[in-house]
Parts: sequence; C-alpha cells; structure tokens
Amino acid sequence: MKLARMSTLVARPRPIAKSTCSNPYFSQLRSSSYYTRSSSLPRNYGARIVPQQSAWLIERFGKFNRVLAPGLHFLIPFVDKIAYVHSLKEEALSIPDQQAITLDNVTITIDGVLYIKVIDPEKASYGIANYYFSMTQLAQTTMRSELGKLTLDKTFAERECLNLNIVRAINHASEAWGVQCMRYEIRDIKPPASVKHAMDLQAEAERKKRATILDSEGSQQAEINIADGQRQALMLQAQGEAAAILTRAQATAQGIESLANAIKQSGGTQAVSLRIAEQYVQAFGQIAKQSTTVLLPSNASDPASFVAQAMSIYNSVLKTSQPGVDFIQPRSTSSTEPGASPS
Repeated sequence: MKLARMSTLVARPRPIAKSTCSNPYFSQLRSSSYYTRSSSLPRNYGARIVPQQSAWLIERFGKFNRVLAPGLHFLIPFVDKIAYVHSLKEEALSIPDQQAITLDNVTITIDGVLYIKVIDPEKASYGIANYYFSMTQLAQTTMRSELGKLTLDKTFAERECLNLNIVRAINHASEAWGVQCMRYEIRDIKPPASVKHAMDLQAEAERKKRATILDSEGSQQAEINIADGQRQALMLQAQGEAAAILTRAQATAQGIESLANAIKQSGGTQAVSLRIAEQYVQAFGQIAKQSTTVLLPSNASDPASFVAQAMSIYNSVLKTSQPGVDFIQPRSTSSTEPGASPS
C-alpha cells in the first residue's frame, strides 16, 4: 500500500510554475516556446539533432550538465533530460502602452518595441524565471524613468538619445539573466488632447512666423535690388553726361581754336564781322516769336553799329586777358575824309 502510494507520487508529473501576469501576450509567448518545463520539450531518444541557432540544456539527475550546440548529439536515456530549449535568434517584444510623466508635468502615453537576444542559455534558464516578462517590465520602468528627465519638447526631439539610454539601462540590469537588449525603438508618443491642440497652434504660429520673415526678407531684398539698380543707373547717367560735357567742351575748344586761327589770317576780320551781322539778323527775326512783349534797341535799323559795338567788346575782353595781342579794328560806319585814318 505504501509502495503503491510512492509510485503514484513518482509518476505524477511535475507542476509547471506559472507567472502571475495575466497579459494574454505573455501567455502566448509561454505556450509558443520551449522556455518552461512542459510536455512540448523534445524527448531523449538517445540521439538528437539540434537545429541551427538553437541551444538545448541537458540536466543529468536534475543537475545542469551541458549545453548542446547545433548538430548531432548522443544522450543517455532516463539519465540525461532536455530541460530547456532556447532560440538564439533576435526576437522582438512589443511593449504595451503605458503612461509616463515628463519633467514639465505632462502625462503622455508611450509604447515601443524591444529587440532581445539570448547570449548565455544557462543564465537565461537558471538566472530568471521568465525573461520575456522581466525584460518587458524592465523596459517599461526604465522608459518611465528616462521620460521623467526630459521635457515634452525634448521627448520628441531626442528620441534617438532616449532609445540609447533605455538600452544601456536594460543591459546593465539584465546582465545576470544571459539576455541582451539589442535595441529599443519608441513606436508612438501620444500627448493629451489639450496638449496636442496647443502644440498644433504653436506649430501653426511658428509656420506663419517663418512665412512672414521670409516675405519681409524677400521685400527687403527687392527694395535693395531696386535701389542698387537706380544707383547704378544714376551713375551711368552721370558718367554719360560727364562724357557728353567733355566731348562738347573739346569740340567747342577745337572750334574756338580754329576760329582764332581763321581770324588771324587775311580777311578774318571781315569774316567775323559778316558772321556777327548774320547772327544779328537771325536773332532779330526770331525776337517776336517767343513773347508778345518786345524790347528793341534805338538803332535796331543799323546792324553796322551793332557789329562795331560787338567787336569793341571783344577787343576789350581780349586786351584784359591777353595784353600785347593785336586787336581787330572794326570798320567805321560813318564816312571818313580822304586821307584820314580810322580811329
């Protein structure tokens, strides 16, 4: 009777330790992997082939014996037991939504994706009961801690730095578990509706500000270009006028020089007198075309006296500016006695 009871106790299967987590995601992880001691573990038939990127832990008489690498292995039935099977591939864990408070007291909802990999199968088997659940909880607590050090604006701007800090903190805590966090990516950051509305207004105001600044800079540049063009136009116009004045002065000087040379030649005095008389007649003909009020000299009918007066003025100017120069002697308009010399 006592032996039968003992055999019953020995034959009874060992109960599987269950986690207190009620999340269906972790239940799915436990049921789809060989992590726990369950009936889905491969049995010992004396010879087993371990697939690539897998690690099987062997226990002999309930004590850890060795880790089987990929390939063919021979085991002792009823003595060696395949206790744990681990995948050495990189795995992705979805971190569920959680709320965190930033440095400026804004409550946000954040989630992410955690990428882990088993690097020491022995530690992953005996160092932690469920490293999936533990890594997820560690990622959530680390994320809340890191978000509390940043303001809301820096949370959006320094997402990459935040990911690196979370990975560093997780690896420091999970070093004894034989699991390494490869990387962590924040998937979504959801601020409250009121904060999001304020951020939208701020972004719209910033866009309007940039548009106004660009518009004013464009107007300023346009005014500068117009002023520069007008300045260059005035400079070119002044240069053109100066060149024209210089050309006219040179032409006038050449004309005066030619006229002076012509006056010094034989018959020059008579030519100058004739030219002055012609200009007097032309000016007298145009005198009444520009105004209704006309002032006439008393001797308007005597051009010879006007020519003599003009030549007298020319001789006075020439005597003042160049003493010692021969003067032009105008002909007298009145009749002179025979043999008398003109005054």
